[in-house]
Amino acid sequence: MKSQNKKTKERKSKNSLYGGINLFAEIGLLKKIKRSGWWVAGIKDPESVAEHSFRCAMIGYYMAHLEKVDPYRVVLMTLFNDIHESRINDLHKMGHYYIDFKEAEKKVFKDQIKDLPKPIAEELRSLRREYDQQRTKASVVARDADILECLLQAKEYYDEGHSKAKKFFKKAPGYLKTKTAKGIWRGIKQWDSSAWWENVVKFER
Repeated sequence: MKSQNKKTKERKSKNSLYGGINLFAEIGLLKKIKRSGWWVAGIKDPESVAEHSFRCAMIGYYMAHLEKVDPYRVVLMTLFNDIHESRINDLHKMGHYYIDFKEAEKKVFKDQIKDLPKPIAEELRSLRREYDQQRTKASVVARDADILECLLQAKEYYDEGHSKAKKFFKKAPGYLKTKTAKGIWRGIKQWDSSAWWENVVKFER
């Protein structure tokens, strides 16, 4: 009996180990998946989902401190928010009009975490539910960070000469909820996206 229990525990441990490794590999696909909304703006080679998620997490961390919420929860929500796209790709808002993408997201996320160790799966499930419900300050900050990253990217594309990227300035800012996010957006509108590196690089005569 003890031998059988030991084998069962070893099998579960091995499944959890490979469940994690498989998820890491799957998340790696996000480095190749493009954010499709930018194609509508005429950008041929837009940012990847992974690039968006990374900067979104940085913005979320920054905002969490200013809004006095748990940065750990905010960063995790931003990092795991789009991992379902490794299986069903990124779909721009026109596609969302015709397809119930939210339900597909939930189904994929459930399958993605099912082979992870129970404490990890439970935490991720809780974070995902919190983000979707948008009832906590942390979830609102995480959502604002997601929107701000999109607006920041739009401003960068606009400054690079992609005039249609400015269309993203019309509706997206209206979804921002926190004081910090609204303040950052006001700054982004007036910001020169090349100014930061001009102040760093020193040209000698």
